[in-house]
Amino acid sequence: MSTRELGRSGIRVPTLTFGGNVFGWTVDQSTSFSLLDALLEHKLNFIDTADVYSTWVEGHQGGESETIIGNWLKKTGKRDQIILATKVGKPMGEGKIGLSPRYIKQAVEASLTRLQTDYIDLYQSHDDDADTPLADTMAAFDALIKEGKVRAVGASNYSAPRLIEALKVSKDNNLARYETLQPLYNLCDRKVYEEDLEKVVSDHGLGVINFYALASGFLTGKYRSKADASKSQRGSKVVDTYLNERGLKILAALDQVAEKHNAKPGQIALAWQIARPSVTSPIVSATSLQQLDELAKAADLTLDDADIRLLNEASSW
Repeated sequence: MSTRELGRSGIRVPTLTFGGNVFGWTVDQSTSFSLLDALLEHKLNFIDTADVYSTWVEGHQGGESETIIGNWLKKTGKRDQIILATKVGKPMGEGKIGLSPRYIKQAVEASLTRLQTDYIDLYQSHDDDADTPLADTMAAFDALIKEGKVRAVGASNYSAPRLIEALKVSKDNNLARYETLQPLYNLCDRKVYEEDLEKVVSDHGLGVINFYALASGFLTGKYRSKADASKSQRGSKVVDTYLNERGLKILAALDQVAEKHNAKPGQIALAWQIARPSVTSPIVSATSLQQLDELAKAADLTLDDADIRLLNEASSW
C-alpha cells in the first residue's frame, strides 16, 4: 500500500481513509472490531472519526464511535499501528460546541478518554467557528501539539477565504497551522472544491481527506432508478440529489471504465480521486468485510489519461 504525507505534518497515510462514522451506528461493536482487524490486514490504518458520531441516532449522546475504537485499541494493544483522526466543534450538548480554547481543552480530554489513548494523530475543527478569533483557536491547537496530545491539526467544512485567513493567522503568530482539509468532494460534487478550495490547498501544501467520496453510495451504481431509493435508509435523499441526467452520465462513464479494468464503479470513482494530485486520501466507509475488501482494491487501481478524461467530461458541471 503506497502512502502520502498529510500536508507537511510528517505523518504518512494510505491512499484510502476509513470513515469511522459507521461504528456504533450501522455496525455494532463486534462487527466494528472485525472491520478494524481487517483494515490492518489491508494496510488501511488511517481511521477518521469525530466526537459527535453518532448523536443523530435516537438515544445516542455522541462519542459512540470513539468509544468503540478505544475499546478495540485496549483489547488489541495496536495503538502504534493506527493513525487516528478525530474532530471537535459540532454540538455535543449544552455549552459543548465551537472552537474556543476552553472548549477545545475540554473536548480533547473527553476524546482521549473515550479513545483510551494519550495522543491523537490528527485533530480537526469539524466546523468553522466565526464567534471565536482564529488566533485563539490556533493557539489552543498549538498548545495541544506542544503538550504531545495532538500531532497535527486540520480543518473540515471551511470556506476558501476562512481557510486562507486561518493559515495567515498561524503564520503571522508562529502557531501550528492546519495541515489538512476535509471537504466534500467526489465525481458528483466537484464545483466548490475545484473552483474555490483546490488552489488554496495546493498553494499551501495541505493534505486533503475528502468526505462522501462515493456520494453517499450513488457512485457504486446502487441507485439507478427511483425504485432503488428503498435500498437504504438514506436512499430517498441520494436519489433526489444525484439521480438526474448528469448523474446517469457519470454512472455510464464509471461502468465503461470499470468494464475496461475488470473493476466495480465505486472502485473506479475512488481511483479517480486518488489520481487527482491535490487529493491525499479519500474517506470511505464499509459495514461488512465484503464491502471493505471491494473498497480496498481501489487503492491498487491505476487509471490512464483516457479514463480520467472520460470521467471528467461525464461529470463536468
